Amino acid sequence: MTDNIDELPDGGRGLQLMWLLTDELNYIHTCTHQNCLLLVKNYQQKNLAQSQKLNKISNLKPVTDFLSRFNKFNNSQENLQKSRGDLLLKKIDLTVNTDLNALPQVLQWYEQLEQLPIPQKTLDECKLAHVEGFTNAVRHAHKGMPTETPIKLEVIVFNKRLEMKVVDYGQPFDFKAKLREILTSKSTLSRKIS
Repeated sequence: MTDNIDELPDGGRGLQLMWLLTDELNYIHTCTHQNCLLLVKNYQQKNLAQSQKLNKISNLKPVTDFLSRFNKFNNSQENLQKSRGDLLLKKIDLTVNTDLNALPQVLQWYEQLEQLPIPQKTLDECKLAHVEGFTNAVRHAHKGMPTETPIKLEVIVFNKRLEMKVVDYGQPFDFKAKLREILTSKSTLSRKIS
């Protein structure tokens, strides 16, 4: 095994890893010429008392729903979250350069999620999947681009799931075709592509 990340074999192993570690894996190329990789991981809260406290807060949902009708700026994503019963716990973001040397900064940034009621195994899997998305952006999407090209990372923590995003400025690629290629070559990866 090599210690140099640049010598690791390609062939979709990063996507395989992210596929195995998360419950949802999506990719879009936006009209603003950005690629957005979305990773979603569902979880059960590790602290029942905290969960009960969040349920009490959730009981205020009818009141907040009523008041939100008066908010002209309520967007559709917020409405979707409310319909799922999601409770936003924390949202963090970080913008770094296209440089693998930013990896320690990314890992340190993730530490602010440690105090939340997320099982450690779930948090570790999310961190690994998100870091893999970041390194893929550096090594593949931004290959040959200036180091100053930004990569935006975001984590949104809800009471039952985490959403992680990697936004880059690389060339778009056929994500579903690449994922199908990987999945058909690996019989152990049988999750359906949506």
